[in-house]
Amino acid sequence: MKYMQPRPSSIVAALYTARDLGVDVAILHGPSGCSFKHARLLEEDGLRVLTTSLADNEFIFGGQQTLEDVLRYAEDNFSPRRMAVVGTCVSMIIGEDLQSAIDGAGIATPTIAVDIHAGYPENIDGVIATLEPAAEEGWISEDELDRQKFLLAKANEVERLRGAACKPYIEPSRGDLKHVAARRLLDLARAGKKGVAILNAKKETAYMFADALIALHDMAPGADVTYVANLENRGLPKVRADAARIREEMEARGVPVRLEGALDEYGANGDRLGEVLREIAPDFALIVGVPHAIPGEYTEGIECFSITNGPRQVEPLRDLGHRHVMVEVDLHPKTLGVQQVVESEFGAVLRSLA
Repeated sequence: MKYMQPRPSSIVAALYTARDLGVDVAILHGPSGCSFKHARLLEEDGLRVLTTSLADNEFIFGGQQTLEDVLRYAEDNFSPRRMAVVGTCVSMIIGEDLQSAIDGAGIATPTIAVDIHAGYPENIDGVIATLEPAAEEGWISEDELDRQKFLLAKANEVERLRGAACKPYIEPSRGDLKHVAARRLLDLARAGKKGVAILNAKKETAYMFADALIALHDMAPGADVTYVANLENRGLPKVRADAARIREEMEARGVPVRLEGALDEYGANGDRLGEVLREIAPDFALIVGVPHAIPGEYTEGIECFSITNGPRQVEPLRDLGHRHVMVEVDLHPKTLGVQQVVESEFGAVLRSLA
């Protein structure tokens, strides 16, 4: 399918994966403006992102020397534990040998070369292009590499079937009014209806999505609600650390959590969570993060309250029959660099109904 809407970049996906692997410094080998917004955001999360700032003359004559200079600068000034050199469209077109520059720089820091550009149809290519050299360096096991590839394929499948990639173009929407949905949710919970609150979030976005579950528990502490979260201890180093922090905070705030899946398993978690819904047979369900991972057959007859951070995910969720669909605007920038749960808009609205 040819998409007529912006799609995630494989270069950006490579940067985020480098961060999850514990890379301290990532060097973009390309123009200074390449992936500018995400590079700045990732610096809020502790990953220094440098650029070789290739200009028009280097587009012609090459920039290997520049890359070697930046590698030495990074090692001398930041004393990183790990580095990654991430390619761009420019370095691909002019045929730069990233590994040769790493070898020629004379650095001691463990460093991987990520040969990637933005021309891949799926952003998961950037993830795989980062994980494969990481496995070769021994940063992750071959089993973990295979696991990651499986999870990426499942996440892609979900997006194509029921997500923001299911149509060539989807009109963005901010979804339903949060105060209306929040009032309905509380009315159901306080009336003794059986409910399920599910966190099925992607990586660090869980720092805000988890707040919706905490807020529901705060406002209806005695309600017949089962709380479920994909916070099991699996995944890359940062993913496991994030899950542990969120899990501990939810427990400390009195939310009894049933663990189903890990933070990187959001795309493969749909049937597992669907079986939980069948087991409990709730009257209503609050599903936050990646609600569309759960096939529609499992949510039939349930009044669903779904929260996503993608304006283009509203229409597909309504197509699945979810009655209340809301968007947490600018969630991702608000969850970069944090190490504790961040209050969500929906959570704040729920608490305001006291």
